[in-house]
Amino acid sequence: MRINLDSDACQGHNRCYMLAPELFDTDDEGYAVLRIDGEIPKDLEEKAMLAVDNCPEFAIEVADD
Repeated sequence: MRINLDSDACQGHNRCYMLAPELFDTDDEGYAVLRIDGEIPKDLEEKAMLAVDNCPEFAIEVADD
C-alpha cells in the first residue's frame, strides 16, 4: 500500500498531520508533506486510511500495489 499526496490540492487544514503524524508533516507555510516515500508500514495503514477519509480537499489517496 502506498500513499499519494496532491500538494496542489492541499489547503493546509492539517487534519492528516493531526491524525497521522508518523506519515505527514507540514512545511513552513502549513501545507502537508509526506514523511515516508514508498510502502506504508502495515502498522500505519489504518492511520493512512483515516487521513484519506478526513481530508476535506481529497488531496490524499492510498493505492494498493
